[in-house]
Amino acid sequence: MALSIKKNKYVELAYRVIDKKSDEVLVAVEFPIGYVHGANDTLISSVTDKLEGKCAGDIIEVPFNGDQVYGPRDETLVFTDRLENVPEEYRKIGTSILADSENGDTKTFIVTRIDDTSLTVDANHPLCGRDVIFKLEILSVRDATKEEIEIGGPTGEKPDIEKSLLLPL
Repeated sequence: MALSIKKNKYVELAYRVIDKKSDEVLVAVEFPIGYVHGANDTLISSVTDKLEGKCAGDIIEVPFNGDQVYGPRDETLVFTDRLENVPEEYRKIGTSILADSENGDTKTFIVTRIDDTSLTVDANHPLCGRDVIFKLEILSVRDATKEEIEIGGPTGEKPDIEKSLLLPL
């Protein structure tokens, strides 16, 4: 009989985040992630609650609003500048730019818009303001080792990327 997800089980899964309105895949893991169920808060509680009792091969979908996880969108974190003021290497949509504030905090800005004269960057989390579906595929469930329970996740082993059953993007 297959092991089901419960406290102190090591779970390996793959996931996608899908925009509810457009059905666009916003995020997809490049390789499976592993965690120890109930040993940390790696995943939001609505996800771990839905994973409870599931087995390898199961696929679940959990809808959530990005604002609930990442906070509401803040328009003061969106900046537009003249294209001539932006170094060439940053002139591509999707490029991440690290910037330090006056008080030393580092913020990541993503280039979201470029036209003939300007470039716009946004430091809001890309899921802010979106209703999304977190689609998870459970790849494996096993008893966690004592060390995995202590750290709440994998101990350095490589994930088995051949296990994923989700269709490629």
